[in-house]
Amino acid sequence: MTIQIGQALPDTPITVIDGDADIQRTTTAPLFAGRKVVLFAVPGAFTPTCSERHLPGYVRHFDLFKARGVEVYCMAVNDAYVMKAWATAQRVPAGLKLLADGNGAFTQALGLEMDGSAYGMGMRARRFSLYAENGVVKSLHVESPGELRVTTAEAMLDAVPG
Repeated sequence: MTIQIGQALPDTPITVIDGDADIQRTTTAPLFAGRKVVLFAVPGAFTPTCSERHLPGYVRHFDLFKARGVEVYCMAVNDAYVMKAWATAQRVPAGLKLLADGNGAFTQALGLEMDGSAYGMGMRARRFSLYAENGVVKSLHVESPGELRVTTAEAMLDAVPG
């Protein structure tokens, strides 16, 4: 079942990539506790829409989120080394965290997985974004297949208090 507005985010293992810092293994609870966070998920690092439009929008508008006291996390069902290489290739600024959900545990706990087997990708995250305060979902947006509208940085800037 898909997570709903008003529910607490599940606590699962996750790996964090933040700028040039070492890869950090943790769980999701401390990443969201006491914070305002926009989390957006992409089907895969280095894939066309994710690399050309989705992540770059958040990189471009990162300072606007920071000015509102909102942290930004980008997640994909990829391993930490792929996510770190993607962060470097995309010139992701320190503070915009990439979350490697390598086994898809967090994605599945959110109920936002998709089967990308037809494209040779296996289980992946659906393209979604959410806004959470202190680990509680305040807004949730899930894209229809093939679209990038409701999860963009611009759409999320409209969705968060400011």
